Amino acid sequence: MSARELEALLRKTLDDPRIQPGTRREIERVFQRGSLDAETVTAFCAQAIVLARASLHDARMRDTFAWVLRLADLAADAPKPAAAPAKKPAREGAHGVEARAYFSPGDECLKAIRACFDEARETADVCVFTITDDRIREAIVAARRRGVVVRVISDNDKSLDEGSDIEPLRRAGIEVRLDETEAHMHHKFAVFDGRRLLNGSYNWTRSAANYNEENVIVTDDDALVRAFTAEFERLWEAFAPARAAR
Repeated sequence: MSARELEALLRKTLDDPRIQPGTRREIERVFQRGSLDAETVTAFCAQAIVLARASLHDARMRDTFAWVLRLADLAADAPKPAAAPAKKPAREGAHGVEARAYFSPGDECLKAIRACFDEARETADVCVFTITDDRIREAIVAARRRGVVVRVISDNDKSLDEGSDIEPLRRAGIEVRLDETEAHMHHKFAVFDGRRLLNGSYNWTRSAANYNEENVIVTDDDALVRAFTAEFERLWEAFAPARAAR
């Protein structure tokens, strides 16, 4: 008996609430086999209890109410159907798509950024409006010292701010290109090893960690990684020293 058939049978009792012995045995067998999922069993018993309780003024329904409670016991003792296998994340290319979101204020976003640099093995392409949080600078420099090729794009106006880490990054041997146009390079993203993207509203500053409502998403979705990689390469060429607006 399917879940739909059980529901139809229960609805039929609205017209004749006295469930016949043969029908009871049939339903009991379904419950004893454990072939129904927990949601179906719970919904059926809940509806049946409501129906029976509403008719307790009828002496004939007292037995029905007791039987409904027996169904609940049968369902509890029945073998549980095997759980459906967990769905695998959608795949594109060679990687399973994974994504995680982090929020500030607090250290979630900071830790996510540092972890991406700690786990980078070959490349880290950074495109951010500003960098003033020394804890992030330390992670970038540590990656560079491990042999990771790091490139940084930032905004020229913000590079002049007190506490900016742009010059310290340059002194550490990291190539930096600046948007020297009148507009702002306002992105906040980074691509690691050509397969992991970090993106969000989070500015790489202590204020973002301590006070601001910000977010960071880290994903290995191939389509997004490719799109942001292409954007980085476009900006990297656009802000090459020979082409930068003066």
